[in-house]
Amino acid sequence: MLQSPEQKFSPNAAPTNNYTPVKPATSPGEQATIGRSLVVKGEVSGSESLFIDGRVEGSINFPDNRVTVGRNGIVAANITANEVVIMGKVQGNVECADRLDIRSEGLLAGDVITHRISVEEGAILKGGVEVRNPEKKDQKAQAHSQNKQESQKSATAASANS
Repeated sequence: MLQSPEQKFSPNAAPTNNYTPVKPATSPGEQATIGRSLVVKGEVSGSESLFIDGRVEGSINFPDNRVTVGRNGIVAANITANEVVIMGKVQGNVECADRLDIRSEGLLAGDVITHRISVEEGAILKGGVEVRNPEKKDQKAQAHSQNKQESQKSATAASANS
């Protein structure tokens, strides 16, 4: 008689565990998702990229990562992120450390502060746009620190002379 190579269950035999747990991903490509049927009200923040295909109301804070609003995404929140991609609808202010990308089917109603911006044909943008130059910001910071150092030197020299 032929027997199948599969092991048959025996109540006296100890079960074998062939499952190997998957290690959580720690790669930079990590991304959290808010699905189509989810509604989030409040503050959303984290240290990985975020994809929104549902509804978010409140505030979104991912300063070192990307926030993507999918085609089905509806956001009524201020967004702070390194990079923002809008394919759905956003009502609120957006502040990007790097760039804002509004795709052809995207809508943004709110003010924008960013270093780079891309608005595809067909996209809708209602609000003010402030494009900051990161080099000027660095130059101002350097000039401020130089002035501070010079004033400290002056103060030290004045106290040494008295």
